[in-house]
Amino acid sequence: MQQLLLDTDLSSTQRDYAQTAQACGEALITLINEVLDRAKMEAGKLELEAVPFDLRSILDDVLSLFSEKSMQKGVELAAFVSDKVPEIVVGDPGRFRQVITNLVGNSVKFTEKGHIFVQVHLAEEATSVMNLVKTENGEETEFNTLSGKQVADDGTSWETLKLLDDEFRSNNITTDHNNHQSNSNNVTLMVSVEDTGIGIPEDAKSRVFTPFMQADSSTSRNYGGTGIGLSISKLLVKLMGGFMDFITRQHIGSTFFFTVEFQRCEKTAVVLDVKKSLSEVFHPTVFKGMKAVVVDGKPVRASVTRYHLKRLGIQAEIVASVRNAVALFGKYGSFISIIEKLPDMFLIEKDSWLSGEEECFIQLSNNCRQNGHSYNKLPKLILLATNITSAESDKAKAVGFSDTVIMKPLRASMVAACLEQVLGVNRKSQPVKKSTSLHGLLCGKKILVVDDNAVNRRVAAGALKKFGADVHCVESGPDALKCLQIPHDFDACFMDIQMPEMDGFEATHLIREMERKANAHANGGDEWHMPILAMTADVIHATLDKCLKCGMDGYVSKPFKEKTLYQAVAKFFESKPVS
Repeated sequence: MQQLLLDTDLSSTQRDYAQTAQACGEALITLINEVLDRAKMEAGKLELEAVPFDLRSILDDVLSLFSEKSMQKGVELAAFVSDKVPEIVVGDPGRFRQVITNLVGNSVKFTEKGHIFVQVHLAEEATSVMNLVKTENGEETEFNTLSGKQVADDGTSWETLKLLDDEFRSNNITTDHNNHQSNSNNVTLMVSVEDTGIGIPEDAKSRVFTPFMQADSSTSRNYGGTGIGLSISKLLVKLMGGFMDFITRQHIGSTFFFTVEFQRCEKTAVVLDVKKSLSEVFHPTVFKGMKAVVVDGKPVRASVTRYHLKRLGIQAEIVASVRNAVALFGKYGSFISIIEKLPDMFLIEKDSWLSGEEECFIQLSNNCRQNGHSYNKLPKLILLATNITSAESDKAKAVGFSDTVIMKPLRASMVAACLEQVLGVNRKSQPVKKSTSLHGLLCGKKILVVDDNAVNRRVAAGALKKFGADVHCVESGPDALKCLQIPHDFDACFMDIQMPEMDGFEATHLIREMERKANAHANGGDEWHMPILAMTADVIHATLDKCLKCGMDGYVSKPFKEKTLYQAVAKFFESKPVS
Protein backbone atom coordinates (compact mmCIF):
# COMPACT_ATOMS: atom_id res chain seq x y z
CA MET A 1 0.00 0.00 0.00
CA GLN A 2 2.89 2.35 0.75
CA GLN A 3 4.31 1.73 -2.71
CA LEU A 4 0.96 2.63 -4.28
CA LEU A 5 1.00 5.84 -2.27
CA LEU A 6 4.55 6.62 -3.46
CA ASP A 7 3.42 6.20 -7.07
CA THR A 8 1.07 9.19 -6.67
CA ASP A 9 1.90 12.91 -6.77
CA LEU A 10 3.25 13.86 -3.34
CA SER A 11 4.98 16.88 -1.91
CA SER A 12 8.59 16.41 -0.80
CA THR A 13 7.50 16.28 2.85
CA GLN A 14 4.74 13.75 2.14
CA ARG A 15 7.13 11.62 0.10
CA ASP A 16 9.67 11.67 2.94
CA TYR A 17 7.01 10.54 5.44
CA ALA A 18 5.75 7.80 3.08
CA GLN A 19 9.26 6.50 2.38
CA THR A 20 10.03 6.46 6.10
CA ALA A 21 6.82 4.49 6.78
CA GLN A 22 7.68 2.07 3.95
CA ALA A 23 11.21 1.50 5.31
CA CYS A 24 9.80 0.88 8.81
CA GLY A 25 7.25 -1.55 7.40
CA GLU A 26 9.90 -3.47 5.48
CA ALA A 27 12.11 -3.64 8.58
CA LEU A 28 9.15 -5.01 10.55
CA ILE A 29 8.41 -7.61 7.86
CA THR A 30 12.07 -8.66 7.91
CA LEU A 31 11.99 -9.08 11.68
CA ILE A 32 8.71 -11.06 11.57
CA ASN A 33 10.09 -13.33 8.83
CA GLU A 34 13.25 -13.93 10.85
CA VAL A 35 11.25 -14.86 13.95
CA LEU A 36 9.04 -17.16 11.86
CA ASP A 37 12.11 -18.72 10.23
CA ARG A 38 13.60 -19.52 13.61
CA ALA A 39 10.31 -20.95 14.87
CA LYS A 40 10.02 -23.16 11.77
CA MET A 41 13.60 -24.37 12.18
CA GLU A 42 13.12 -25.21 15.84
CA ALA A 43 9.94 -27.11 14.95
CA GLY A 44 11.70 -28.92 12.10
CA LYS A 45 9.26 -27.45 9.57
CA LEU A 46 11.66 -25.45 7.40
CA GLU A 47 12.32 -27.26 4.14
CA LEU A 48 15.11 -26.46 1.71
CA GLU A 49 14.83 -26.21 -2.05
CA ALA A 50 17.04 -28.24 -4.39
CA VAL A 51 17.25 -26.26 -7.64
CA PRO A 52 20.15 -25.37 -9.97
CA PHE A 53 21.60 -21.89 -9.45
CA ASP A 54 24.72 -19.82 -10.07
CA LEU A 55 26.20 -18.74 -6.74
CA ARG A 56 28.49 -16.19 -8.43
CA SER A 57 25.41 -14.28 -9.56
CA ILE A 58 23.99 -14.43 -6.04
CA LEU A 59 27.18 -12.86 -4.68
CA ASP A 60 26.90 -10.14 -7.34
CA ASP A 61 23.33 -9.46 -6.24
CA VAL A 62 24.31 -9.22 -2.56
CA LEU A 63 27.17 -6.84 -3.35
CA SER A 64 24.74 -4.69 -5.37
CA LEU A 65 22.46 -4.52 -2.34
CA PHE A 66 25.22 -2.96 -0.19
CA SER A 67 27.10 -1.05 -2.90
CA GLU A 68 25.70 2.38 -2.08
CA LYS A 69 26.42 2.08 1.65
CA SER A 70 29.97 0.81 1.08
CA MET A 71 30.71 3.61 -1.41
CA GLN A 72 29.42 6.23 1.04
CA LYS A 73 31.82 4.89 3.68
CA GLY A 74 34.71 4.43 1.25
CA VAL A 75 34.92 0.77 2.27
CA GLU A 76 36.21 -1.69 -0.35
CA LEU A 77 33.58 -4.42 -0.95
CA ALA A 78 34.53 -7.42 -3.08
CA ALA A 79 33.88 -11.08 -3.82
CA PHE A 80 36.08 -13.83 -5.23
CA VAL A 81 35.04 -17.38 -6.23
CA SER A 82 37.63 -20.03 -7.05
CA ASP A 83 37.63 -21.52 -10.54
CA LYS A 84 37.39 -24.93 -8.84
CA VAL A 85 33.84 -24.11 -7.66
CA PRO A 86 31.32 -25.38 -10.26
CA GLU A 87 29.48 -22.75 -12.30
CA ILE A 88 26.10 -24.25 -11.43
CA VAL A 89 25.27 -26.09 -8.21
CA VAL A 90 22.05 -27.60 -6.87
CA GLY A 91 20.74 -26.35 -3.55
CA ASP A 92 18.60 -23.63 -1.99
CA PRO A 93 19.62 -20.29 -3.54
CA GLY A 94 17.22 -18.27 -1.36
CA ARG A 95 18.63 -19.55 1.93
CA PHE A 96 22.23 -19.29 0.68
CA ARG A 97 21.51 -15.67 -0.28
CA GLN A 98 19.94 -15.07 3.16
CA VAL A 99 23.08 -16.21 4.98
CA ILE A 100 25.44 -14.20 2.76
CA THR A 101 23.22 -11.12 3.01
CA ASN A 102 23.18 -11.32 6.79
CA LEU A 103 26.96 -11.69 7.11
CA VAL A 104 27.78 -8.96 4.58
CA GLY A 105 25.12 -6.69 6.10
CA ASN A 106 26.70 -7.06 9.53
CA SER A 107 30.15 -6.33 8.11
CA VAL A 108 28.91 -3.20 6.34
CA LYS A 109 27.21 -2.07 9.54
CA PHE A 110 30.30 -2.46 11.72
CA THR A 111 33.05 -1.41 9.26
CA GLU A 112 33.96 2.25 8.78
CA LYS A 113 37.23 1.87 6.86
CA GLY A 114 39.20 -0.82 5.10
CA HIS A 115 37.36 -3.63 3.37
CA ILE A 116 34.78 -6.41 3.35
CA PHE A 117 35.82 -9.46 1.34
CA VAL A 118 33.70 -12.52 0.49
CA GLN A 119 35.52 -15.64 -0.71
CA VAL A 120 34.22 -19.03 -1.87
CA HIS A 121 36.51 -22.06 -2.29
CA LEU A 122 36.25 -25.83 -2.20
CA ALA A 123 36.32 -26.69 1.50
CA GLU A 124 39.18 -29.23 1.53
CA GLU A 125 41.30 -27.11 -0.78
CA ALA A 126 40.83 -24.00 1.37
CA THR A 127 41.54 -25.84 4.63
CA SER A 128 44.73 -27.52 3.40
CA VAL A 129 46.16 -24.32 1.90
CA MET A 130 45.28 -22.14 4.92
CA ASN A 131 46.97 -24.65 7.26
CA LEU A 132 50.04 -24.64 5.02
CA VAL A 133 50.19 -20.83 4.97
CA LYS A 134 49.81 -20.51 8.74
CA THR A 135 52.58 -23.08 9.26
CA GLU A 136 54.99 -21.43 6.81
CA ASN A 137 54.31 -17.75 7.44
CA GLY A 138 54.03 -17.42 11.17
CA GLU A 139 53.46 -13.79 12.12
CA GLU A 140 52.90 -11.38 9.23
CA THR A 141 54.55 -7.97 9.40
CA GLU A 142 52.88 -6.58 6.27
CA PHE A 143 49.17 -6.79 5.67
CA ASN A 144 48.82 -8.09 2.12
CA THR A 145 45.03 -7.98 2.22
CA LEU A 146 42.30 -6.51 0.00
CA SER A 147 42.70 -2.99 1.41
CA GLY A 148 46.13 -3.34 3.01
CA LYS A 149 44.64 -3.25 6.53
CA GLN A 150 45.18 -5.94 9.14
CA VAL A 151 42.51 -8.65 9.44
CA ALA A 152 41.48 -10.98 12.23
CA ASP A 153 42.38 -14.19 10.37
CA ASP A 154 45.93 -14.15 8.96
CA GLY A 155 45.08 -17.31 7.00
CA THR A 156 43.01 -15.28 4.51
CA SER A 157 45.89 -13.08 3.35
CA TRP A 158 47.50 -12.88 -0.09
CA GLU A 159 49.73 -15.84 0.78
CA THR A 160 46.59 -17.96 0.94
CA LEU A 161 44.76 -16.47 -2.02
CA LYS A 162 47.66 -16.83 -4.42
CA LEU A 163 47.78 -20.56 -3.67
CA LEU A 164 44.02 -20.87 -4.18
CA ASP A 165 44.01 -18.78 -7.37
CA ASP A 166 44.73 -20.98 -10.39
CA GLU A 167 46.87 -18.26 -11.99
CA PHE A 168 49.43 -18.64 -9.19
CA ARG A 169 48.82 -22.24 -8.17
CA SER A 170 51.77 -24.54 -7.65
CA ASN A 171 51.21 -28.01 -9.02
CA ASN A 172 52.15 -29.67 -5.74
CA ILE A 173 49.38 -27.97 -3.74
CA THR A 174 46.68 -30.48 -4.53
CA THR A 175 45.42 -33.35 -2.47
CA ASP A 176 43.95 -36.75 -3.07
CA HIS A 177 40.98 -35.52 -1.05
CA ASN A 178 40.30 -32.83 -3.64
CA ASN A 179 40.56 -35.29 -6.47
CA HIS A 180 38.07 -37.51 -4.70
CA GLN A 181 35.63 -34.62 -4.33
CA SER A 182 35.77 -33.71 -8.01
CA ASN A 183 34.47 -37.16 -8.83
CA SER A 184 31.69 -36.99 -6.25
CA ASN A 185 28.22 -35.62 -6.90
CA ASN A 186 28.42 -33.55 -3.71
CA VAL A 187 30.50 -30.40 -3.44
CA THR A 188 31.38 -28.84 -0.08
CA LEU A 189 32.23 -25.15 -0.15
CA MET A 190 34.02 -22.91 2.33
CA VAL A 191 32.64 -19.36 2.38
CA SER A 192 34.30 -16.57 4.35
CA VAL A 193 33.24 -12.96 4.95
CA GLU A 194 36.17 -10.90 6.17
CA ASP A 195 35.97 -7.33 7.44
CA THR A 196 38.18 -4.71 9.06
CA GLY A 197 35.45 -3.50 11.40
CA ILE A 198 35.24 -3.01 15.14
CA GLY A 199 35.61 -6.69 16.02
CA ILE A 200 33.89 -8.47 18.90
CA PRO A 201 34.99 -8.08 22.55
CA GLU A 202 36.38 -11.21 24.21
CA ASP A 203 33.56 -11.37 26.77
CA ALA A 204 30.89 -11.21 24.05
CA LYS A 205 32.14 -14.05 21.81
CA SER A 206 30.15 -16.73 23.61
CA ARG A 207 26.79 -15.08 22.88
CA VAL A 208 27.32 -14.13 19.22
CA PHE A 209 24.95 -16.86 18.00
CA THR A 210 22.42 -16.42 20.85
CA PRO A 211 19.07 -15.06 19.55
CA PHE A 212 18.29 -11.42 20.38
CA MET A 213 21.70 -10.93 22.02
CA GLN A 214 24.31 -8.42 20.88
CA ALA A 215 27.85 -7.65 22.00
CA ASP A 216 26.59 -5.09 24.56
CA SER A 217 23.73 -2.67 25.09
CA SER A 218 25.47 0.07 23.12
CA THR A 219 25.58 -2.06 19.95
CA SER A 220 21.85 -1.77 19.33
CA ARG A 221 21.86 1.95 20.16
CA ASN A 222 24.79 2.75 17.85
CA TYR A 223 24.25 0.31 15.00
CA GLY A 224 20.66 -0.97 15.21
CA GLY A 225 19.57 -4.56 14.64
CA THR A 226 17.88 -7.22 16.73
CA GLY A 227 20.61 -9.82 17.23
CA ILE A 228 18.64 -12.64 15.59
CA GLY A 229 20.27 -12.75 12.15
CA LEU A 230 23.41 -14.68 13.08
CA SER A 231 21.53 -17.32 15.05
CA ILE A 232 19.24 -17.94 12.06
CA SER A 233 22.20 -18.00 9.67
CA LYS A 234 23.97 -20.63 11.78
CA LEU A 235 20.84 -22.82 11.83
CA LEU A 236 20.39 -22.43 8.06
CA VAL A 237 23.99 -23.44 7.47
CA LYS A 238 23.46 -26.52 9.65
CA LEU A 239 20.38 -27.41 7.57
CA MET A 240 22.54 -27.11 4.44
CA GLY A 241 24.98 -29.68 5.84
CA GLY A 242 27.63 -27.29 7.16
CA PHE A 243 28.86 -25.38 10.20
CA MET A 244 29.55 -21.72 10.97
CA ASP A 245 32.23 -20.12 13.14
CA PHE A 246 34.24 -16.92 13.36
CA ILE A 247 37.59 -15.40 14.23
CA THR A 248 37.62 -11.89 15.66
CA ARG A 249 40.07 -9.38 17.12
CA GLN A 250 38.71 -6.26 18.73
CA HIS A 251 39.48 -3.03 16.81
CA ILE A 252 40.92 -5.11 13.93
CA GLY A 253 37.94 -6.96 12.48
CA SER A 254 36.10 -10.25 12.16
CA THR A 255 36.07 -13.14 9.72
CA PHE A 256 32.93 -15.28 9.70
CA PHE A 257 33.21 -18.51 7.77
CA PHE A 258 30.92 -21.42 7.04
CA THR A 259 30.79 -24.60 5.01
CA VAL A 260 27.82 -25.63 2.94
CA GLU A 261 27.10 -28.78 0.96
CA PHE A 262 25.57 -28.57 -2.51
CA GLN A 263 25.29 -31.03 -5.37
CA ARG A 264 26.89 -30.76 -8.78
CA CYS A 265 24.39 -30.13 -11.55
CA GLU A 266 24.68 -33.11 -13.88
CA LYS A 267 21.77 -32.28 -16.20
CA THR A 268 23.32 -30.61 -19.22
CA ALA A 269 20.03 -29.09 -20.38
CA VAL A 270 19.44 -27.47 -16.99
CA VAL A 271 22.98 -26.06 -16.88
CA LEU A 272 22.61 -24.60 -20.36
CA ASP A 273 19.25 -23.06 -19.41
CA VAL A 274 20.71 -21.35 -16.33
CA LYS A 275 23.73 -20.13 -18.33
CA LYS A 276 21.41 -18.81 -21.03
CA SER A 277 19.48 -16.75 -18.49
CA LEU A 278 22.78 -15.40 -17.15
CA SER A 279 23.97 -14.47 -20.65
CA GLU A 280 20.96 -12.16 -20.91
CA VAL A 281 22.42 -10.13 -18.04
CA PHE A 282 25.90 -9.79 -19.48
CA HIS A 283 27.41 -10.95 -22.76
CA PRO A 284 30.79 -12.63 -22.21
CA THR A 285 31.07 -13.57 -25.91
CA VAL A 286 31.37 -9.88 -26.79
CA PHE A 287 34.67 -9.66 -24.87
CA LYS A 288 36.08 -13.12 -25.57
CA GLY A 289 39.71 -12.95 -26.66
CA MET A 290 40.31 -9.41 -25.39
CA LYS A 291 43.39 -8.58 -23.33
CA ALA A 292 43.60 -6.33 -20.29
CA VAL A 293 46.39 -5.08 -18.06
CA VAL A 294 45.39 -4.47 -14.43
CA VAL A 295 47.56 -1.87 -12.67
CA ASP A 296 47.27 -2.36 -8.91
CA GLY A 297 49.82 -2.48 -6.12
CA LYS A 298 47.58 -4.65 -3.93
CA PRO A 299 47.73 -8.26 -5.24
CA VAL A 300 44.54 -9.48 -3.54
CA ARG A 301 42.53 -6.62 -5.01
CA ALA A 302 44.14 -7.14 -8.42
CA SER A 303 43.14 -10.83 -8.33
CA VAL A 304 39.54 -9.82 -7.67
CA THR A 305 39.60 -7.54 -10.72
CA ARG A 306 41.08 -10.31 -12.84
CA TYR A 307 38.43 -12.74 -11.57
CA HIS A 308 35.62 -10.51 -12.87
CA LEU A 309 37.38 -9.91 -16.19
CA LYS A 310 37.89 -13.64 -16.61
CA ARG A 311 34.15 -14.17 -16.14
CA LEU A 312 33.67 -12.01 -19.24
CA GLY A 313 36.25 -13.94 -21.26
CA ILE A 314 38.98 -11.28 -20.93
CA GLN A 315 42.57 -12.40 -20.39
CA ALA A 316 44.17 -10.18 -17.76
CA GLU A 317 47.79 -9.52 -16.79
CA ILE A 318 48.61 -7.84 -13.48
CA VAL A 319 51.35 -5.27 -12.90
CA ALA A 320 52.06 -3.58 -9.58
CA SER A 321 52.62 -0.01 -10.73
CA VAL A 322 52.17 2.50 -13.55
CA ARG A 323 55.94 2.30 -14.13
CA ASN A 324 55.63 -1.44 -14.77
CA ALA A 325 52.69 -0.76 -17.09
CA VAL A 326 54.84 1.60 -19.15
CA ALA A 327 57.54 -1.05 -19.41
CA LEU A 328 54.94 -3.63 -20.45
CA PHE A 329 53.55 -1.31 -23.11
CA GLY A 330 57.10 -0.80 -24.41
CA LYS A 331 57.45 -4.56 -24.68
CA TYR A 332 54.31 -4.75 -26.81
CA GLY A 333 55.34 -1.73 -28.87
CA SER A 334 58.71 -3.23 -29.71
CA PHE A 335 57.15 -6.07 -31.69
CA ILE A 336 56.72 -5.53 -35.40
CA SER A 337 54.81 -8.74 -36.08
CA ILE A 338 51.06 -8.21 -36.40
CA ILE A 339 50.57 -11.49 -34.55
CA GLU A 340 51.41 -9.80 -31.25
CA LYS A 341 48.25 -8.15 -29.94
CA LEU A 342 48.24 -4.98 -27.89
CA PRO A 343 46.11 -4.97 -24.72
CA ASP A 344 42.61 -3.68 -25.39
CA MET A 345 42.59 -1.81 -22.10
CA PHE A 346 44.58 -0.75 -19.05
CA LEU A 347 42.48 -0.87 -15.86
CA ILE A 348 44.18 1.30 -13.27
CA GLU A 349 43.27 1.54 -9.60
CA LYS A 350 42.73 5.10 -8.41
CA ASP A 351 45.39 4.90 -5.69
CA SER A 352 47.92 3.52 -8.22
CA TRP A 353 47.19 6.50 -10.47
CA LEU A 354 47.56 8.94 -7.57
CA SER A 355 50.67 7.23 -6.17
CA GLY A 356 53.14 9.91 -7.33
CA GLU A 357 54.23 8.27 -10.60
CA GLU A 358 52.79 11.14 -12.61
CA GLU A 359 55.58 11.20 -15.20
CA CYS A 360 55.17 7.47 -15.83
CA PHE A 361 51.44 7.89 -16.22
CA ILE A 362 51.85 10.75 -18.72
CA GLN A 363 54.15 8.48 -20.73
CA LEU A 364 51.61 5.64 -20.61
CA SER A 365 48.77 8.00 -21.54
CA ASN A 366 50.74 9.41 -24.47
CA ASN A 367 51.55 5.91 -25.69
CA CYS A 368 47.85 4.99 -25.59
CA ARG A 369 46.86 8.15 -27.50
CA GLN A 370 49.69 8.41 -30.00
CA ASN A 371 48.90 8.62 -33.69
CA GLY A 372 50.51 6.65 -36.47
CA HIS A 373 51.08 3.53 -34.36
CA SER A 374 51.51 0.38 -36.38
CA TYR A 375 48.45 -1.13 -34.72
CA ASN A 376 44.90 -0.19 -35.65
CA LYS A 377 43.49 -0.04 -32.14
CA LEU A 378 45.17 1.57 -29.15
CA PRO A 379 44.37 0.58 -25.57
CA LYS A 380 41.78 2.41 -23.49
CA LEU A 381 42.69 3.77 -20.07
CA ILE A 382 39.98 2.94 -17.52
CA LEU A 383 39.93 4.01 -13.89
CA LEU A 384 38.80 1.70 -11.06
CA ALA A 385 37.58 3.37 -7.86
CA THR A 386 35.67 2.71 -4.66
CA ASN A 387 34.71 6.39 -4.55
CA ILE A 388 35.76 9.44 -6.54
CA THR A 389 35.26 13.19 -6.25
CA SER A 390 34.14 15.36 -9.15
CA ALA A 391 37.57 17.05 -9.13
CA GLU A 392 39.31 13.67 -9.41
CA SER A 393 36.95 12.63 -12.19
CA ASP A 394 37.66 15.81 -14.17
CA LYS A 395 41.40 15.37 -13.68
CA ALA A 396 41.20 11.74 -14.84
CA LYS A 397 39.44 12.74 -18.06
CA ALA A 398 41.98 15.53 -18.66
CA VAL A 399 44.95 13.15 -18.48
CA GLY A 400 43.49 10.58 -20.84
CA PHE A 401 41.19 8.25 -18.90
CA SER A 402 37.90 7.20 -20.47
CA ASP A 403 34.83 9.11 -19.36
CA THR A 404 33.41 5.98 -17.72
CA VAL A 405 34.84 5.08 -14.30
CA ILE A 406 34.27 1.49 -13.12
CA MET A 407 32.99 1.88 -9.58
CA LYS A 408 33.37 -0.74 -6.85
CA PRO A 409 32.09 -3.20 -5.83
CA LEU A 410 32.78 -5.05 -9.08
CA ARG A 411 29.99 -7.24 -10.48
CA ALA A 412 30.09 -8.99 -13.85
CA SER A 413 27.03 -7.25 -15.32
CA MET A 414 28.22 -3.81 -14.21
CA VAL A 415 31.77 -4.34 -15.51
CA ALA A 416 30.33 -5.59 -18.83
CA ALA A 417 28.09 -2.54 -19.20
CA CYS A 418 30.99 -0.15 -18.48
CA LEU A 419 33.34 -1.90 -20.91
CA GLU A 420 30.72 -1.94 -23.65
CA GLN A 421 30.38 1.82 -23.25
CA VAL A 422 34.13 2.48 -23.17
CA LEU A 423 35.10 0.11 -25.98
CA GLY A 424 32.13 0.97 -28.19
CA VAL A 425 31.13 -2.68 -28.42
CA ASN A 426 27.83 -2.95 -30.27
CA ARG A 427 25.34 -5.74 -29.86
CA LYS A 428 24.00 -5.86 -33.40
CA SER A 429 24.85 -9.53 -33.46
CA GLN A 430 22.72 -10.07 -30.37
CA PRO A 431 19.03 -10.85 -30.93
CA VAL A 432 16.76 -7.89 -30.31
CA LYS A 433 14.80 -8.53 -27.15
CA LYS A 434 11.22 -7.55 -26.73
CA SER A 435 10.32 -5.29 -23.85
CA THR A 436 10.54 -7.19 -20.61
CA SER A 437 8.72 -4.63 -18.51
CA LEU A 438 5.70 -5.58 -16.46
CA HIS A 439 3.68 -3.02 -18.42
CA GLY A 440 4.52 -4.89 -21.60
CA LEU A 441 3.38 -8.17 -20.04
CA LEU A 442 0.22 -7.07 -18.26
CA CYS A 443 -1.14 -4.23 -20.38
CA GLY A 444 -4.69 -5.06 -21.48
CA LYS A 445 -4.82 -8.40 -19.62
CA LYS A 446 -8.03 -9.10 -17.72
CA ILE A 447 -7.16 -10.51 -14.31
CA LEU A 448 -9.37 -11.86 -11.53
CA VAL A 449 -8.18 -11.29 -7.94
CA VAL A 450 -9.73 -13.55 -5.29
CA ASP A 451 -9.10 -12.64 -1.63
CA ASP A 452 -11.35 -12.35 1.41
CA ASN A 453 -9.29 -9.47 2.82
CA ALA A 454 -10.34 -6.07 1.47
CA VAL A 455 -6.90 -4.49 2.02
CA ASN A 456 -5.17 -7.35 0.19
CA ARG A 457 -7.60 -6.93 -2.72
CA ARG A 458 -6.86 -3.20 -2.95
CA VAL A 459 -3.09 -3.75 -2.83
CA ALA A 460 -3.16 -6.53 -5.44
CA ALA A 461 -5.51 -4.59 -7.73
CA GLY A 462 -3.45 -1.42 -7.39
CA ALA A 463 -0.19 -3.23 -8.18
CA LEU A 464 -1.68 -4.91 -11.28
CA LYS A 465 -3.49 -1.80 -12.54
CA LYS A 466 -0.23 0.12 -12.27
CA PHE A 467 1.06 -2.02 -15.14
CA GLY A 468 -2.01 -1.66 -17.33
CA ALA A 469 -4.03 -4.72 -16.31
CA ASP A 470 -7.85 -4.72 -16.24
CA VAL A 471 -8.55 -6.05 -12.73
CA HIS A 472 -11.76 -7.49 -11.29
CA CYS A 473 -11.87 -8.44 -7.58
CA VAL A 474 -14.06 -10.90 -5.67
CA GLU A 475 -13.96 -11.91 -2.00
CA SER A 476 -14.61 -15.67 -2.00
CA GLY A 477 -14.11 -18.95 -3.82
CA PRO A 478 -17.80 -19.31 -4.81
CA ASP A 479 -17.73 -15.79 -6.30
CA ALA A 480 -14.64 -16.78 -8.30
CA LEU A 481 -16.45 -19.84 -9.68
CA LYS A 482 -19.34 -17.66 -10.86
CA CYS A 483 -16.94 -15.34 -12.69
CA LEU A 484 -15.07 -18.21 -14.31
CA GLN A 485 -18.00 -20.15 -15.73
CA ILE A 486 -16.93 -21.17 -19.25
CA PRO A 487 -16.80 -19.25 -21.52
CA HIS A 488 -15.17 -16.27 -19.81
CA ASP A 489 -12.67 -13.62 -20.88
CA PHE A 490 -10.20 -13.62 -17.99
CA ASP A 491 -6.52 -14.08 -18.84
CA ALA A 492 -5.34 -15.08 -15.35
CA CYS A 493 -6.45 -15.45 -11.75
CA PHE A 494 -4.59 -14.48 -8.56
CA MET A 495 -6.03 -16.71 -5.83
CA ASP A 496 -5.61 -16.33 -2.08
CA ILE A 497 -5.07 -19.67 -0.37
CA GLN A 498 -6.64 -19.14 3.06
CA MET A 499 -10.28 -18.07 2.75
CA PRO A 500 -13.38 -19.02 4.78
CA GLU A 501 -16.18 -21.12 3.23
CA MET A 502 -14.00 -22.29 0.33
CA ASP A 503 -10.21 -21.98 0.34
CA GLY A 504 -8.04 -21.35 -2.72
CA PHE A 505 -7.11 -25.02 -3.12
CA GLU A 506 -10.72 -26.17 -3.40
CA ALA A 507 -11.68 -23.28 -5.66
CA THR A 508 -8.79 -24.06 -8.01
CA HIS A 509 -9.68 -27.75 -8.08
CA LEU A 510 -13.28 -26.92 -9.08
CA ILE A 511 -12.10 -24.46 -11.75
CA ARG A 512 -9.89 -27.15 -13.27
CA GLU A 513 -12.83 -29.56 -13.22
CA MET A 514 -14.92 -27.07 -15.21
CA GLU A 515 -12.09 -26.68 -17.71
CA ARG A 516 -11.69 -30.45 -18.10
CA LYS A 517 -15.40 -30.89 -18.81
CA ALA A 518 -15.37 -28.05 -21.33
CA ASN A 519 -12.31 -29.47 -23.08
CA ALA A 520 -13.87 -32.94 -23.22
CA HIS A 521 -16.90 -31.60 -25.10
CA ALA A 522 -14.93 -29.25 -27.35
CA ASN A 523 -14.58 -30.10 -31.02
CA GLY A 524 -10.94 -29.12 -31.58
CA GLY A 525 -9.72 -25.56 -31.09
CA ASP A 526 -7.84 -24.16 -28.11
CA GLU A 527 -8.19 -25.93 -24.80
CA TRP A 528 -9.22 -24.07 -21.67
CA HIS A 529 -6.44 -23.59 -19.11
CA MET A 530 -6.31 -20.24 -17.39
CA PRO A 531 -3.17 -19.52 -15.35
CA ILE A 532 -3.99 -19.52 -11.61
CA LEU A 533 -1.35 -18.09 -9.28
CA ALA A 534 -1.52 -18.51 -5.52
CA MET A 535 -1.13 -15.38 -3.40
CA THR A 536 0.63 -16.44 -0.22
CA ALA A 537 3.10 -15.29 2.39
CA ASP A 538 3.73 -18.94 3.37
CA VAL A 539 6.33 -19.83 0.73
CA ILE A 540 7.43 -23.28 1.93
CA HIS A 541 7.72 -26.50 -0.02
CA ALA A 542 4.67 -28.17 1.52
CA THR A 543 2.45 -25.24 0.55
CA LEU A 544 3.89 -24.95 -2.94
CA ASP A 545 3.51 -28.68 -3.56
CA LYS A 546 -0.14 -28.46 -2.49
CA CYS A 547 -0.64 -25.50 -4.85
CA LEU A 548 0.69 -27.46 -7.81
CA LYS A 549 -1.23 -30.64 -6.94
CA CYS A 550 -4.57 -28.83 -6.89
CA GLY A 551 -3.91 -27.33 -10.33
CA MET A 552 -2.32 -23.96 -9.64
CA ASP A 553 0.44 -22.83 -11.99
CA GLY A 554 2.66 -20.95 -9.53
CA TYR A 555 2.58 -18.41 -6.75
CA VAL A 556 3.17 -14.74 -5.98
CA SER A 557 4.53 -14.00 -2.54
CA LYS A 558 2.94 -11.30 -0.42
CA PRO A 559 3.52 -8.40 -0.28
CA PHE A 560 3.63 -7.83 -4.05
CA LYS A 561 6.99 -6.67 -5.36
CA GLU A 562 7.64 -5.75 -8.98
CA LYS A 563 10.44 -8.30 -9.51
CA THR A 564 8.55 -11.26 -8.02
CA LEU A 565 5.36 -10.26 -9.85
CA TYR A 566 7.25 -10.14 -13.14
CA GLN A 567 8.86 -13.54 -12.51
CA ALA A 568 5.44 -15.04 -11.77
CA VAL A 569 3.62 -13.79 -14.88
CA ALA A 570 6.46 -13.80 -17.44
CA LYS A 571 6.07 -17.51 -18.19
CA PHE A 572 2.39 -17.11 -19.13
CA PHE A 573 2.21 -13.84 -21.05
CA GLU A 574 4.12 -12.69 -24.09
CA SER A 575 5.63 -9.24 -23.74
CA LYS A 576 4.31 -6.48 -25.96
CA PRO A 577 6.48 -3.52 -27.01
CA VAL A 578 5.89 -0.54 -24.76
CA SER A 579 5.36 2.72 -26.62
